[in-house]
Amino acid sequence: MMIPHFSQVGIIGAGAMGRGIAQLAAQAGSSVLLFDTQPTASAAAQSAVFSQWDKLQDKGRLEPAQVASYKSRLGTVAALAQLAHCQLVIEAIVERLDAKADLFCQLEELLAPDAVLASNTSSLSITALGARLNRPQRLAGFHFFNPVPLMKVVEVIAGLKTDATVCDALSAFAKQMGHTPVRAQDTPGFIVNHAGRGYGTEALRLVSEGVADFATVDRILKDQIGFKLGPFELMDLTALDVSHPVMESVYHQYYEEPRYRPSVITAQRLAGGLLGKKVGQGFYCYQQGVAQISPEALAPMVDDLPPVWVSPRAARRAELLLLVKNLGARIETGASPSPQALSLVAPLGFDITTVAVVERLDPARTVGIDMLVDDATTRRRVLATNPATRLDMRQAAHALFARDGKPVSVIRDSGGFVTQRVVATIVNIASDICQQGICSPNDLETAVTLGLGYPSGPLALGNLLGPTNVLEVLFNMQTVYGDPRYRPSPWLRRRGAIGLSLLHVED
Repeated sequence: MMIPHFSQVGIIGAGAMGRGIAQLAAQAGSSVLLFDTQPTASAAAQSAVFSQWDKLQDKGRLEPAQVASYKSRLGTVAALAQLAHCQLVIEAIVERLDAKADLFCQLEELLAPDAVLASNTSSLSITALGARLNRPQRLAGFHFFNPVPLMKVVEVIAGLKTDATVCDALSAFAKQMGHTPVRAQDTPGFIVNHAGRGYGTEALRLVSEGVADFATVDRILKDQIGFKLGPFELMDLTALDVSHPVMESVYHQYYEEPRYRPSVITAQRLAGGLLGKKVGQGFYCYQQGVAQISPEALAPMVDDLPPVWVSPRAARRAELLLLVKNLGARIETGASPSPQALSLVAPLGFDITTVAVVERLDPARTVGIDMLVDDATTRRRVLATNPATRLDMRQAAHALFARDGKPVSVIRDSGGFVTQRVVATIVNIASDICQQGICSPNDLETAVTLGLGYPSGPLALGNLLGPTNVLEVLFNMQTVYGDPRYRPSPWLRRRGAIGLSLLHVED
């Protein structure tokens, strides 16, 4: 058996996070002691971990001898003083700065001078947590994700005074636990909770603007990009009593940076107790743990489709023309559409109304299609109307693009489509993380892929869609809204402006 980096480990807080960390530490070979201020919590947590090992044994994933060894290394204590001999103590208590700081002051008096103190905080400053300590160099962040045994990434965070050897030791221990450590500077949200701001917050803005409903936004982002869960499914899973406070925390710690502005939608739903799956009602209603989602409306039946004219300024125009041809449309090739034609536009970042006016098209016959992503790689097409689009033109466009059986979503006019806005925001925030030097680009990609379950890291996603395309969406969104939340990061501008990929580029 391997020799654990810390042979004696204390875990304070016997909730889901604490017991998950305890399980991994015991499996890594450490002797682990659980402590909780609630008298029965430690024993209950120990019993839960024992039960988990028994289940793994029943499934043939652990040998009986392994289970016996693990159980012998996981104990409980009734008083904080019984952790005095531990080389590492990890706190996983309530997410309050005062409570955690008080605990670390008590531990510093109790433990040996060379012992390591670690906080499982998700967003509190490590520097602030150690401000009252005599030895702040021995404190670091050690942030796991729930459920701990399954989420294979750990953020290792250095405060301003943290000794580098402490982070090295915690990183080595994380690897012994079977997890992947990523190193982060002590900034609000660290890596994962910072990078994750783009997904949910922009989706909430889309709904608040009336662009689409919760289910439509979820369907689009899953089918066009490949996210495992839509943003509203994800918020229902994590629960708003967890996710909304994180939104507010990152926003306020960054002094009201517009990119991170929370939504009144989540604030209201939190106040009303619509927390998510765990209470049976969130953005969706749940029956026996299954979301109840209304089926999509069928594509309209249109017997006689109008001819189709494709704007010369459309993104991926050659691909769009081929697609329209393959779907059996009559294509007009004149410099402007005939009075009978359906006018198709495919902007990046601009709304359909603006495009119709700039290109001098009849808004009543103009419909937009999102061509940011190659149509061949997506499982859904997204159309957008403007306020003047006639119903017959809307239905004709829907019927045309559904001819081959691929699902079609029709959304209301906005600056940028759902995928364009959400993905551009994700890439922009990730680029800003690199600009600030919060972590390395590779650690960013690893943290987001493992911690958030994205189909790829945000920078790889930007590479796939094209940095210049992402920049165009952001610049045009900034023009439409005049809002600093779409201001491109300097890190992204430098790369996108000259067509370089986001990854593997030196400053």
